[in-house]
Amino acid sequence: MRSLSLTAVRSMHYSARIGILVAITALVFGAISLVPPIAQNPAYHLFVDGRTCLGIANFGNVASNIGFLIFGLFGLLYVLGRNGRALLATPQERLPYVIFFTGVALVSIGSAYYHADPTNQTLVWDRLPLTVAFMALFAAFIMDRVHFRFGLFVVLPLLLAAGAASIVYWDWTETAGAGDLRPYVLVQFYPILAIPLICLLFPGRCTSGDAVSRMIVWYGFAKLVEHADGTIFAALGNAVSGHTIKHLLAAMAVYEVLRMLRAAEPGRTGSIDQRSEAVPIQRRIV
Repeated sequence: MRSLSLTAVRSMHYSARIGILVAITALVFGAISLVPPIAQNPAYHLFVDGRTCLGIANFGNVASNIGFLIFGLFGLLYVLGRNGRALLATPQERLPYVIFFTGVALVSIGSAYYHADPTNQTLVWDRLPLTVAFMALFAAFIMDRVHFRFGLFVVLPLLLAAGAASIVYWDWTETAGAGDLRPYVLVQFYPILAIPLICLLFPGRCTSGDAVSRMIVWYGFAKLVEHADGTIFAALGNAVSGHTIKHLLAAMAVYEVLRMLRAAEPGRTGSIDQRSEAVPIQRRIV
């Protein structure tokens, strides 16, 4: 049934599927423009677990960023290694994943720096590599499924610039006394809507709709426990806070990207989002 529904959707003309994607994008941008400016809540910086260990303040929230470093480095080693080069044969194909895993590794540094001294100023260095990683992964799906060259030469640089600009804009507006997180909210959460839609509308060679579902589940749980920071800390006898667990769960979403690429390796059996429907990359590069 799922295969039939995918076939029906993807039997639409390519331009019609592009039209659907553009229309949804326009609706999202229109909706966010109607939302009033969103300032950073100062209470965001008040994490429940502020214990010092080994001379490191807020140790739990600092140390739990190790997962981003581990999976970021493992991802880079994979993409640049023999199996990664077999799957992603050209530097252009590897580029968004190199940026993604590099961004994730840098998240571990930026987030640790922020959590050691939580302020709006240090939060910039937590969010900046995060947006770079989000935008690079978004571009990877567009390159794999929608249009390779357009994704590589237009979408990837535009998304990276937009992600960085959203952080610069938020920081500038906070400094001016009228903080506005709307662009940051857009670049963080729009891909969560757009990537599954892209997986539905267009076949892929290296990317997997099933992997996207797992990423969203991990990330969704991460956001839930983040908002239950104190409740989880109390429930666990002040052993581990919700925000510390959030970092570990979000790192698992990164692992799913690595798992997705490994599953797509040439010669592996199994299904990467209906392999039989996947479009050879050579056809999409032209």
